Order: sequence, then structure tokens, then C-alpha cells
Amino acid sequence: MKLIDIGELSRRSGVPPSTLRYYEEIGLIQSVARNGLRRQFDPPVVTQLALILLGKMAGFSLEDIKTMFAKDGTPQLPRGELHLRADALDEQIRDLTRLRDALRHVADCPAETHMDCPKFKRLMQFASRSARVGKR
Repeated sequence: MKLIDIGELSRRSGVPPSTLRYYEEIGLIQSVARNGLRRQFDPPVVTQLALILLGKMAGFSLEDIKTMFAKDGTPQLPRGELHLRADALDEQIRDLTRLRDALRHVADCPAETHMDCPKFKRLMQFASRSARVGKR
């Protein structure tokens, strides 16, 4: 199996070499050799990086993502946690959809000022409630 140089891995994955070195430092990926000072990786690391990027897009922390791999780097995806994260994303999508719709209404509202618009007032109340909940 041909090893992949860190520069080539960066090109294939879109992940900067500095991030690849950091991921190795924290144990997310592992180099298997060196060519001079350049790290060399097994080809399956490309798949690992794709899963890491997908996990980050889904809102998982790097520490959470780290637990989703066995010692040998094979994925061990926790289906229950994935369902919970998908549910949280559904809720976030609903909230963002309501926010988008409210912003569009306020932008087109025929009220003389935004402060006369009942929907804008509700939007401000929602923002205040969300800020209070976020601090908990």
C-alpha cells in the first residue's frame, strides 16, 4: 500500500497541513512513517478525515469525534448520538426558518416603523428569550 505524504493528504482532503499535524497531536489521525521531516499516512486516513469533517459540520466537538474511531482508526459511529444530533439539527432548522420568515416579514412590513410591527416585537422577545436560555 502506497503511503500518502502530508502535502498530498492536505490536497486530497482540503485540510491544511497544520490542522493535520494538530489532529495527529490530539490522536484523531496517525502518521505511520516519515520521509525526511514529512509525515506519511496510510490511504484510509483520507476516509477518516472525511468523517471528521462531516462530524464537525454536524456540530460534534473534536473530542466527541475522537470517540467515534477505534484505536485502529475504523469508524465506530454511535447511532444513538447521531439520532440526538439530527434531532437537535431539526430544531435548529425550525428556529432558523422562523427567524428567516420573521426577518423577511419585518423587511417588507408596511408599518411606519419597525417598532409598530407586532411581528418585529415578537422577534425581539424571541431573541431575548434565546439569549437567556443560551446563558444557562
